[in-house]
Amino acid sequence: MDILSYILIFTLIGSVISLVGGILLLINEKFTLGISHYLSAFAAGALLGVSFFDLLPEAFEEMEHLMEEGMVGEINIFMWVLGGVLAFFLLERFIHHHDSSEGHGQKKAVVPLIIVGDTMHNFIDGVAIAATFLISIPLGVVTTLAVAAHEIPQEIADFGLMLSKGVKKERVLWINLFSSLSAILGAILTFIYRDSLAGIVPIILALTAGFFIYIASSNLIPEIHNNENKRIAFWESVMLFLGVLVIYLTISSLEGTH
Repeated sequence: MDILSYILIFTLIGSVISLVGGILLLINEKFTLGISHYLSAFAAGALLGVSFFDLLPEAFEEMEHLMEEGMVGEINIFMWVLGGVLAFFLLERFIHHHDSSEGHGQKKAVVPLIIVGDTMHNFIDGVAIAATFLISIPLGVVTTLAVAAHEIPQEIADFGLMLSKGVKKERVLWINLFSSLSAILGAILTFIYRDSLAGIVPIILALTAGFFIYIASSNLIPEIHNNENKRIAFWESVMLFLGVLVIYLTISSLEGTH
């Protein structure tokens, strides 16, 4: 199977898996909301594991390879990681804080903004999956796992918010299905322009690590700290470490067969 097939299949898998949480919410809201905190904690660990065990080491290795080939000079990887964190902060600030002025007489187009934000997020996920598959299949597989892990609780939140705004269940499902397909577009564009992107692959990996670190530390981990139930908080902590462990073991096993 060629690289494009891997990219399309795994991007589609990541997109479909991401909708599982939202579909479960439509089927059984009480059960889904009960496990969403644990899923968020696991996703946080998975994102951190991929960032520090895979994306950053690969970014440095790719930079060294490109320097040996004379294609680039030394790249400040950590500066681009920080750039990824700040870029995602600005994206979230612009899109997801849309309802801060509600209740002050201004009516915000909440649902369209949710859709725009989710679509952009999915597009970035597709770019990340494709870029990592272009480096190695194991890296692509692990990145897909991390993307799927953090998208499940994200979709639960998006589904729930749209339902609370009066959007019908069928429409919520179709909206999120088409939004998730933007990941395919991001993956295809990355593959098409892979030659043009060859010299900046370390930067793309560093930016992706920054995105993942931001999502884990800003969106997911605070949910663990906000839970006052000690038993639930304990198991959320366990799930976070389990997410890290699963990624570490997955990377180790894939590297062994690569």
